[in-house]
Amino acid sequence: MDAAVEVILEWLSRVGFACLQMLLSPFYWLSILLIAIHYRRQMLLERRLFAVKMHSWIQQTWRAWLGGLVAGVLVSAAAIGLGVHVTPSIMFLIWGISVLLLFIRVRMLCLAYSGGIVALLHVALGWFPAFSPEGMVGTVVQDLRTLNPAGLLILIALLHAAEAFLIRKQAAAFATPLFMESKRGSVMGAYRMQTMWPIPLLVFMPSAANAGELLPWQPLLSGDLWALGWMLMAFPVMIGFSEVTYAYLPQEKANVTSSRLFMYAAALLAVSLLANWWSPLIVVAAIVAIGMHEWMIWWSRQQESNHSPLFTHSGSGLRVQAVLPNSPAAEMGIMAGERITKVNGYSIRTKADLHQALSTSAMYKLEVYNLNGEVKFVQRALYDKEHYQLGVLLAPDDDVTYIADTKPVSIIRWFKSPWKRHRSERASSDTTLNQSS
Repeated sequence: MDAAVEVILEWLSRVGFACLQMLLSPFYWLSILLIAIHYRRQMLLERRLFAVKMHSWIQQTWRAWLGGLVAGVLVSAAAIGLGVHVTPSIMFLIWGISVLLLFIRVRMLCLAYSGGIVALLHVALGWFPAFSPEGMVGTVVQDLRTLNPAGLLILIALLHAAEAFLIRKQAAAFATPLFMESKRGSVMGAYRMQTMWPIPLLVFMPSAANAGELLPWQPLLSGDLWALGWMLMAFPVMIGFSEVTYAYLPQEKANVTSSRLFMYAAALLAVSLLANWWSPLIVVAAIVAIGMHEWMIWWSRQQESNHSPLFTHSGSGLRVQAVLPNSPAAEMGIMAGERITKVNGYSIRTKADLHQALSTSAMYKLEVYNLNGEVKFVQRALYDKEHYQLGVLLAPDDDVTYIADTKPVSIIRWFKSPWKRHRSERASSDTTLNQSS
């Protein structure tokens, strides 16, 4: 009994020390700061496009942190059970590569890219056995040689399984509506689903100072670590995905992306486990980590381009792009993607028709068509001190002033305004200027 208590106390001590490392890690707080900046940008975009704030950036940051914390606990338990281990120099190398990739695309902060590159560097060093520099670079090279890259790739697979779960449960709530320019130059409605989570991981780190402290089990991935010195190390990472959808509702897109990520995680996990037993497969697993991740992004864009835009007006009624929380529309059960065709008996074709019809009565009586083409009738009284506002964000027309800048961005452009003037608006301004001159 005393031995069991000693083991528990020893584990609690090491977990507590690793958690303290996490709280002192600049990488962890940097990831939270980047997430806060991202949701602040989303809030500013909503205000610019719709003159309303649909989300609180503080609340969104809090929810992302909480989701990341839960995922971190689960992935850490799996990683510790399997015996995934890294050294501090490898952790700094991964973060260094991630920072460099930020200057190419913000979405490349994902561990699939930096972890895959580290695995390929491990293989490349095997071709140059005589390469042995000194100093800090020598430490990194030595740790790369002794790294178990299969364990790192398995960790990436576990993180993407957790990401798939978080996307299915949270991504739709993080989605923000926007206006964007189609390939033909017209304006259409869409949703930006760019979500990130800070993940506080705990993994094994070899430590000669703790030699003799045996693990109570023999992990699959850590070789002789179970019989040698070890300790737990904080390894903060960030996961996330970035999609712009104009052909799906947010939850539908989240479900599609989540299913695809689960398949990615399963494929990478299977190849990485095989690579742990037969090292020549390391290159294959690393290519799967990077290449299949890029393929998923390409395939998602292909699916979007093969579908008609959902958030456009068809000439019969007005398409609802989003519903404001706690609004009359939300209370009546109106949902994004539906069409409002009549209000208080008046047929609706333009936004002016809608505003005029709402002001004719203290009762809202609406005829609405859902995505299946079925009609439903909803109504609600207009209470005292309420304005004649329904609380819906409608799909755009070509008269909008601003649209979202949906081009892929690097960290440099990420700090610029996420919107731009619609070119028809710019052309109108130029025409007015020429006429006045």
